[in-house]
Amino acid sequence: MKRIFSYISSKKTSVSAGRPLRRLWLLLSVSGLLLSLLTSTAAGAQTYTEPPQHSAKPDRQRMLGHDQRIILIDAGHGGIDGGTSHGSILEKDITLAISRRLFLLLRSDGFDAILNRTGDYAPSDDNRWLQSRSRHLRDLAQRKELAETLPANVVVSIHVNWARSPAKHGPIILYRQEGRSYLLARSIQDQLNQLYGVQSDSVPGKPFYLLNKITATTVIVEAGFISSPTDREKLCSPKGQEEIAEAIAGGIAAYLMEV
Repeated sequence: MKRIFSYISSKKTSVSAGRPLRRLWLLLSVSGLLLSLLTSTAAGAQTYTEPPQHSAKPDRQRMLGHDQRIILIDAGHGGIDGGTSHGSILEKDITLAISRRLFLLLRSDGFDAILNRTGDYAPSDDNRWLQSRSRHLRDLAQRKELAETLPANVVVSIHVNWARSPAKHGPIILYRQEGRSYLLARSIQDQLNQLYGVQSDSVPGKPFYLLNKITATTVIVEAGFISSPTDREKLCSPKGQEEIAEAIAGGIAAYLMEV
């Protein structure tokens, strides 16, 4: 499948709670649906608000599933939680970079996309739902409850893999063992396989909290192995991150045309 998204760059903006007039202006620039969601959702949901660069045709929007379907992009780790690493390269920085690009691609094509963090912080810092001594559990609960509160229709959690052997490489998509999650995982896997030139299979992610707890169709994207020199070059370069984001976006669009 040809890539159907084009990258449209524009100045990033963010909503600032301490500046009411700017907040109002930014929120009004977003679609009515996103406005109502953001003003009613709990703390911890961070978004970019991009001025529309083009208008997708109504028929194409319905075909691709734009019809008020909300896509939540979960940028893995953040803050004190760096995730896996290779030297000074941290997973949390790679996942944020890819997630930002994915957000811009989806928004530029007219999807109602929301990004759960835009900077280097842990969602547990904004904890509201779960009072626990475990920072890890607070973090996971924050991600899960945000998805439920929106409510999201599709959740894509972005991560990076690691293995003892540097020869192990390529993307792996984890899915919940039910039909829609499997279809979404397969669709994204196909796109990333083409990008990496591999034939990897998506796999069930039974022990993972987000796959078990979130009601929406959810997958975890392991975008590549930070331990692999080949994958690391793609994961760490702006060009590679853009290509990965385009592949994930194409997989989401292909899935929405199936369901």
